[in-house]
Amino acid sequence: MSFRTDKQTLEDLMLFGRSNSRSVFEIFNHTHSRGAMRVMGDMFRNPLSDDRAIRRRVENISFFTSHTIDFPFTGEMFDALEFYLNNVDRRTQLSKDQNNMSQKLRNILRGDVEFAWIHNGIIASLNLLNHLDAFLGELRKHHYPDADNRCEELAKLLAFEEWKWYKEYKGKKKLTQDQSIELDRAFRFQYRDKLSRMLEHIFFIDVYMSVASVAVERKYVFPEACPAEDICLKLKGVYHPLLDKPVGNDLEMDKETNVIFLTGANMAGKSTMMKTLSIALFLAHMGFPVPAQYMKFSVRNGMFTTINLPDNLNRGYSHFYTEVMRVKKVGENLHNTGRLIVLFDELFRGTNVKDAYDATLAVVQAFAKNRDSLFIISTHITEVGEALKGVCKNIRYLYMPTRMENMKPVYPYKLTEGITTDRHGLVIVNNEHIVEIIKGEYHDF
Repeated sequence: MSFRTDKQTLEDLMLFGRSNSRSVFEIFNHTHSRGAMRVMGDMFRNPLSDDRAIRRRVENISFFTSHTIDFPFTGEMFDALEFYLNNVDRRTQLSKDQNNMSQKLRNILRGDVEFAWIHNGIIASLNLLNHLDAFLGELRKHHYPDADNRCEELAKLLAFEEWKWYKEYKGKKKLTQDQSIELDRAFRFQYRDKLSRMLEHIFFIDVYMSVASVAVERKYVFPEACPAEDICLKLKGVYHPLLDKPVGNDLEMDKETNVIFLTGANMAGKSTMMKTLSIALFLAHMGFPVPAQYMKFSVRNGMFTTINLPDNLNRGYSHFYTEVMRVKKVGENLHNTGRLIVLFDELFRGTNVKDAYDATLAVVQAFAKNRDSLFIISTHITEVGEALKGVCKNIRYLYMPTRMENMKPVYPYKLTEGITTDRHGLVIVNNEHIVEIIKGEYHDF
């Protein structure tokens, strides 16, 4: 089963970012080719929901954190190869019949440009085979685990009987006309599919090495993936990867506490904490390293977050009705799929306090009945937490604290046990002299 998620979740987590904003994808993308960048993008859009597959990917990536091996392929080589292999128009194929009138006319019309990309593609193909030979030798020497058998497949392709002559061209930058004709026929037409498969496997290894370099540079850790039958989440020192000065937090969830009820004043860090946990869980399901000191998790079937939910103006929905429809969608996925990760930030903020209280209480109670999923729900309505204590035994209550120093709120951004009654909105309004400014009684601005 594939890992289920949606556009709202991807946007909440800033995985690909928006204009003029950083993204999680950018953190990891240090690949050498557009092909590898596409592969990484597919990994971000399609996390894994099988603990064995996650462990295999972790094994492949983590190898490169402890072994220094040069990646011998360049971006220019990949560009030349992809352009070359994507053009299979037979009219561009080099031919031995270069002396007839029609061929001479075509040579004049196409000029040096067409021959240049064909020649560059041939040279890139030869370099690919020769560099790959040496690269696989290095990986074998260092006992690369090859958990997904890509190197094994590459070795089989490289040993293809029909192009064992590639070593004869090692280091060559110029070819005779006859050599160019024969090599163009072989690479671009006769064995094109084999070269394309080679590239695809190399793109994956490019991604693994890129991600490994990020893990080393940023001191990210590889999570321990547990089978889906388990219900566990253990995080130590987890932090948001896009913050300049992040604060690490610890969190544990299990089958007895699979619901987190999170409270805190405005600006205390609830939304950032929700994003932090979501990003760590999402990366973990990709088999990528996470910004934390330690992580252990049970694999789920999908993730749905609601952190920055926009109004649906095209359908004429109010913000509250958009929230209602979001909860409905999550409920349907819980029923049809199960074993989900669900995060709602300030559930039902788009309606009055009484309706928000009643709806939040009812929905959290319903969520709590799903013991095979993980839920993290934040709200300002602390009274809901008190009501839940008497009816749900699998809820853990945490809050983001605020302390006052000289009548100004200070936020430590550390998860704390319990339910907070902190409300400092009016204090912030007063500190900014909003009322005086409106009345025209404050002029120090």
